[in-house]
Amino acid sequence: MAATAGVVWGNPASVHREGQRARHEVEAAREAVARLVVRDPVDVTLTSGGTEANNLALAQPFLGEAGVAVGSLVLSRIEHPSVVKAAETLARRGVDVRFVEVGADGRVDPNAVEAVMAGCEKLAMVSLQAVNHETGVIQSVEQLAPAVAARGAHLHVDAVQAVGKVASEAWRAADWITVASHKIRGPKGVGAVIGRPGLKLQPLLRGGEQEKGARPGTQDPVAAAGFAVAADRAKTGPERYRGLAPLRDDLERRLTKLATDAGLRVGLNGSASRVPHVSNLSWEGWRGDELCAALDLEGVAVSSGSACSAGSSEPSKVITAMLGPQRARGAVRISLGEDTVSEDVDRAVAAFQRVFSRLESA
Repeated sequence: MAATAGVVWGNPASVHREGQRARHEVEAAREAVARLVVRDPVDVTLTSGGTEANNLALAQPFLGEAGVAVGSLVLSRIEHPSVVKAAETLARRGVDVRFVEVGADGRVDPNAVEAVMAGCEKLAMVSLQAVNHETGVIQSVEQLAPAVAARGAHLHVDAVQAVGKVASEAWRAADWITVASHKIRGPKGVGAVIGRPGLKLQPLLRGGEQEKGARPGTQDPVAAAGFAVAADRAKTGPERYRGLAPLRDDLERRLTKLATDAGLRVGLNGSASRVPHVSNLSWEGWRGDELCAALDLEGVAVSSGSACSAGSSEPSKVITAMLGPQRARGAVRISLGEDTVSEDVDRAVAAFQRVFSRLESA
């Protein structure tokens, strides 16, 4: 990105040489994203990130020329805020939005989704994360996809947390796929929505003809350059992340023992199949946000919910939907990076121990 910023300053929409140099970076990002999700570059629309991509995807069946909201949208309460809140906005505009109950294990049961679908007079879209953003639980997209297709509806798969972590089967059957650069170690502020071949993306914003008019606004060639590098590297990400499972499991085992020794009960949030680098635990006697603050003073960065919900005093909506508000209040999400080693786990456990020791002496 630094190298690109030094030589590329033109507007990618301009026809002069400087503009075309910038355009090259944008198109390179489009091609890299297509390779990552195994789609055609012509179906990749660049956005400002996962939130815009999710809003665009969810709106597609309801952007008819007549402006009349026809059809039902089915999803769960454990989707990312950019999906849940977009759905709630669509509901206020007249869309029939139906939420599916979630199991305590963090899994959205395809049979439960099909039961809700059966009650829809005209099903327009089903939205399902490939991987949950707080628990790391992998959802059964492949199992659900045929039933959605049989109803003639669109399947939107939020793959933001999945690309670079799991194989492409997790989103392959989707009509609309959404991704974000910063979740694959690329720059923030850029993402993409990818449609099934033959689907035309209708715009939410009005303006120029960038991104074939589907997403008007000047693209950032420097961010695109970073996105391209990250997307190409993420193709081999699942192999690297698989090696984190033993570290994650060791961390959970040691933290559970620490809590037990301190007289606290701890529970794993999300017992279904998970990606190998995410752990979500609830601590009895601690509020999640307070534990995060205490650990931050010890040099350990964890979170008590989605970063997109930061600033809210409400407990995690994901854990609330799974296990109730009390469990959600004590929830902490711990993520390991692909460069995490056993010494990092040792330091994290030691930090937890110091925090719990203060609790015991209080």
